[in-house]
Amino acid sequence: MTLSPARVPAGTGVRRLTATLYGYAFLDDFVLLYPVYALLFSDTGLSVWQISSLFALWSLTGVVLEVPSGAWADAVSRRLLLVLGPLLTAAGFALWVLAPSYWAFALGFVLWGARGALASGALEALVYEELERRGEAERYARIMGRARAAGHVAVMAAMALAGPVFAWGGYLAVGAASVLACLASAGVATRFPEDRAVPKDSGDDWATVLRDGLAEVRRHRSLRGGLLLVPAVGAVWEALDEYTPLLVRDTGVAETTVPYLLLLIWAGATAGGLLAGPCERLGTAGLAAVLAPAALAMALGAAAGTPVALGLLAVAFGGFQLATVLADVRLQHRIDGIGDAHRATLTSVAGLGSDLATVAAYGGYAAIETRAAHSTAFVLFAVPYLVTAMLLVLRWPLRSRRSIP
Repeated sequence: MTLSPARVPAGTGVRRLTATLYGYAFLDDFVLLYPVYALLFSDTGLSVWQISSLFALWSLTGVVLEVPSGAWADAVSRRLLLVLGPLLTAAGFALWVLAPSYWAFALGFVLWGARGALASGALEALVYEELERRGEAERYARIMGRARAAGHVAVMAAMALAGPVFAWGGYLAVGAASVLACLASAGVATRFPEDRAVPKDSGDDWATVLRDGLAEVRRHRSLRGGLLLVPAVGAVWEALDEYTPLLVRDTGVAETTVPYLLLLIWAGATAGGLLAGPCERLGTAGLAAVLAPAALAMALGAAAGTPVALGLLAVAFGGFQLATVLADVRLQHRIDGIGDAHRATLTSVAGLGSDLATVAAYGGYAAIETRAAHSTAFVLFAVPYLVTAMLLVLRWPLRSRRSIP
């Protein structure tokens, strides 16, 4: 059993929370190794099969640890997990550049996967409940959208700086910069406010929290819908992001032009995050109206096969990013009054669904790409979004009728 946290005056501490969140989100993605780590693996002598197995290990680690880490966040301190996570990644990146080998890369991916699991659920739960405590829960969509945008800006900055830093100091230099960013991220995380009540029952450990949280999912249908929507809108496009360099290269541009076109696509995703606040009140039909045009834009942009048409892909990724934030917002609102004490656990269940869907997307993409071009794979992966939009439209009249007295 937990005590309800006391309310504080509206606006108190929100500036500190948001500044910490934006700094954390930026530093978490300001990793100069991102654009070159595949080259590091290849230059170390790894085969394509070995590199693929590393990605699979990364995803599997997240699948295994996602829900238990969410329960741990509910049972102890969410801020503690947000501090520990970047330290694990820092250790993994250091291992990569100091002792490059298949097994060092594998251990690094396990640490990176564990870091993702620790933050998933804990971050959303901490931010939402701190805002709710201050009477500012309605700002959650805007704030999380801006945090996503800060992360995208960090990725673009890392892509821009990776080339010069790599030319100056090689893998050791970009690795050192990445480790420093992780350490700075952990330092910033210590500034997160966390005024959650301490569990009264000493037996309220993480296993109990996990069991109780999963019981809430079984009891409440609305929760199940929210948990399914998160992976439905977020998993596929986030998996496709790994293949955008290959799609861009297939348009016939020079290798040196690829990073600039990738920046265009990331700019679209950044804009989508910034639109989350103004679009927070979009209902079920509104969410469908975001997904369907985004899916069509991705299909048309990929099928055209020209650099100019990649602008449509940027529009699509902006729509998908907006829908991803809004799906999280809907989930957090549905948890209110039902599973507040298990918010991180329930959010991690949605994260587990996203991890599994992402692994399936990787497998599906590989199966398609062995028989068709990258553009064809992107076109086909627009179909799940059209189906999701259609299901939302069909469900909307049903929900409207239920709301009529």
